[in-house]
Amino acid sequence: MEVAFPVIDLSKINGEERGATMDMIKDACENWGFFELTNHGISHELMDTVEKLTKEHYKKCMEDRFKEMVTSKGLEVVQSEITDMDWESTFFLRHLPESNLYEIPDLEYDYRKVMKQFAVELEKLAEKLLDILCENLGLEQGSLKKVFYGSKGPTFGTKVSNYPPCPKPDLIKGLRAHTEAGGIILLFQDDKVSGLQLLKDDQWIDVPPLKHSIVINLGDQLEVITNGKYKSVMHRVLAQTDGTRMSIASFYNPGSDAVIYPAPALVDKEAEKPIAYPKFVFEDYMKVYPALKFEDKEPRFEAMKTMESIVSLGPIATV
Repeated sequence: MEVAFPVIDLSKINGEERGATMDMIKDACENWGFFELTNHGISHELMDTVEKLTKEHYKKCMEDRFKEMVTSKGLEVVQSEITDMDWESTFFLRHLPESNLYEIPDLEYDYRKVMKQFAVELEKLAEKLLDILCENLGLEQGSLKKVFYGSKGPTFGTKVSNYPPCPKPDLIKGLRAHTEAGGIILLFQDDKVSGLQLLKDDQWIDVPPLKHSIVINLGDQLEVITNGKYKSVMHRVLAQTDGTRMSIASFYNPGSDAVIYPAPALVDKEAEKPIAYPKFVFEDYMKVYPALKFEDKEPRFEAMKTMESIVSLGPIATV
């Protein structure tokens, strides 16, 4: 029997269905690592403007560049599977701790303005979700946000991607399978062109395109902090022969000097192996992640354990 991908109406968290909604989020975090939010509080009008300007920017500034790259690498005539690159056209925006929004070339004034506004709304939603996760985990309210803050506040950025039509979708992925390194990921995806899939029980499952929804997925840091209660999950993007898929993924991550380790309240003191994950500084994790991104996450955790045994991080602050 096919299990339905979890779609959750976040507005119900304020009414009599709060308990059931919290349970749905808890189940999605424990069993999926992904869920899709409707009525999340971000205006549809703002989302429509973001989508319109993102697609216009791609057409005007990125499409030709992508086609030139494809031609220069001979990708439209490949005969065997390509495993070292992705069929995607992207740029990155940084919001926190410092914004680079006004340093990115080619962005129209209106587009910068609307992306700044969108980032503010997504940041609020991310922090609301962290508090919901705290409540579901039985952690003190605000504690996840506090861990993410480090000394300079969280790291927050957006990857704006377009996945153009691909002549050989069986030989090249839009984006190869990986888990996210960071904290909580908020995705505004195309509602017409699909392609995003997650791995559940050894099956690839489609994340349904749904107009005005925000797809949430959990990164490796939340797996560590919850001592494995919540998992970051492998996902990928399939290239499609028709249509260009828009994907705007925003990453609410710990600050670079945030110290990440399993929350003491979630460690089973009685178990033989109470702590399953290492303690490390987020920046160190990000140093090993790029080289290991498209592999299993375990080697990344192992690398942190090795580092942990070499460098003692000092006592854990309990206040």
